[in-house]
Order: sequence, then structure tokens, then C-alpha cells
Amino acid sequence: MLIYLTKRLFMMIPLLIGITLISFVVIHLAPGEPTDMQTDLNPKSSVEMRDRLRERYNLDKPLYVQYGLWLKQVATLDFGESFAQDHRPVLEKVGERMPITILINVLSIAVILVVAVPIGILSAVRRNSMFDRSTTVFVFLGFAMPSFWLALLLMDYLGVRLGLFPVAGLKSIGYDYMSSGRQVWDMAHHLILPVFVSAFGGLAGFSRYMRSNMLEVIRQDYILTARAKGLSERVVIYKHALRNALLPVITILGLSVPGLIGGSVIFETIFAIPGMGKLFYDGVLMRDYPLIMGILVIGAVLTLIGNLLADISYALADPRIRKG
Repeated sequence: MLIYLTKRLFMMIPLLIGITLISFVVIHLAPGEPTDMQTDLNPKSSVEMRDRLRERYNLDKPLYVQYGLWLKQVATLDFGESFAQDHRPVLEKVGERMPITILINVLSIAVILVVAVPIGILSAVRRNSMFDRSTTVFVFLGFAMPSFWLALLLMDYLGVRLGLFPVAGLKSIGYDYMSSGRQVWDMAHHLILPVFVSAFGGLAGFSRYMRSNMLEVIRQDYILTARAKGLSERVVIYKHALRNALLPVITILGLSVPGLIGGSVIFETIFAIPGMGKLFYDGVLMRDYPLIMGILVIGAVLTLIGNLLADISYALADPRIRKG
């Protein structure tokens, strides 16, 4: 297992460099520069001022030189300073926003697992029943409904019209004067809608994956043998079939981490949540290259770690993976 883990860790290094290279090129090929934000709206700006800013940000150098300088800086865990007016270190700004984004994604994954796995099992066991057909409709809704549209719909109906949930931010007015228990409830109340929006698409997909895997497993000979031995249906399904049916789901769960982190940009912006997604959106509008690259690198690392944990879980569940 140690050898397998070592190989996977070394494989992450070139993969991470490739991600940063592609991201760096794509970002710099986009029209506009950070200097435009500081000079176009300034009536006192001049060509010399723009040139000095481009020189300060290394934008006057060839793209491969800029990438080399950035990579050398990142190798020392220095992501540079933001191009925004505060000029704060990128790591400091991202560090302030990262916990809430991780919290929302962890809660989303937990909701997906707790809800989607039982739905998938019941749909497979009760195939073609009313429950199975109802969940099929739910799945199609989940796949077809864009996250931003669902978020706006819930904000309008549950937030504005019914007043059941807050529609923006993480804290109510007077949060600092609340008791500890009241503060926890207040933040949880603000997170209900964002977590639901983040998890909704995953619920649909995972329940279908779980259903198809269970259907495939319960047709295997060893399941027929278990039933022929007189074991109860509960033992056959939850002891013998469920473990094998979960193996592909573990892999898909790891691969879904990039989508969850990427989706943070949408719902954090709509719900005005001060997370990495909102920070990334603001950075793109300002062409804040160091901030954008810092968030992309940290997001890529979290994604690779998520995939690594999925592979480790898969290897623990199936010893053949470790030997391969």
C-alpha cells in the first residue's frame, strides 16, 4: 500500500505542473490586462505609466518567461501579491476564504452520500416501482436544471416570498452579539440553500450510478448463491451486494470534487458567500493574475487530494488495485 501511495504522490507533480501551465496560458490569452483597470479610468494616466505598470507586473516579458518566474516563485510557496488595490499576499486572501468553501463542499458531499446511496439502493431493489419512476423524474430534473437557475428560483420563492431562508451572506445582523449556539444555527440557516444547490446535481447523478451498480451486482451468481442459502434479503443486499456496488461510486465521488469546487463560483457569487468562488470571480473581473493562479493552484491541489483519497479508498476496498 505504501508503494502504491508513493507512486500516486509522484504522479501528482507533473499533473499539477501541466494544470498550472494550461491555466497560465489560457488566462493570459484572454483579452485585457490588469493595467487596463488602473489606467483606462484614470484621466491622469499616460503611456509611460502603463509601461511602468506592465514592467512592474512582468507583463512586458514573453509569456514563457512570465510562467517561469511565476513557477519559481510558487515553488517557494509564495503566490505573490494581489494586483488589487490592497496588494495583500494571495495566500492571505485565499486563506481567509478557503474554510467556508471547503465546509460547503464537505457538507454537499455528505448530503449526496446520505441521500443518493439509499435512493439508488431502493430504486434497484424496487425496480420499475412507483418509487423508482419518481426518482427517475427527479434525476432528469437534476440533470436538466442549471445550478444558477435553481439558486435564483429558491432565493425568490423560499427566501423572498416565504422568508424561510436568508438569501445572501453567511451571518445575520447582530451576529457578534449572539450566543455560541445561536451563531452556529445562524450560519447553518444561511448555508441550507447554498448546500442544497451545490448538492442537487450530484444527488441525481449519484443515485443513478448507485442504482445501475446495484442492478449489476444483484444479478451476479454469488448473490443468487447467497439467496439460495436462505439468507435474508436484507443481509444479501446490505452485506454482500452493497460493498461491491459502492466501488465505482467511490471513484466517481473523487472525480466529482473538481465539479463541486468549480460550482462554488456560481452559487457563492449568487448567494454573496465570501468563499474562494466569489474571490475567484472578483479576481477574473479585475484580471488579477496572481490571485486567479493562486486559487486555481489551490483548487487543483484540493482536487488531486480528493482523487487521491478516492483511489486510496478504492485500493483499500479492492486489493487487486494495489497490486496493479
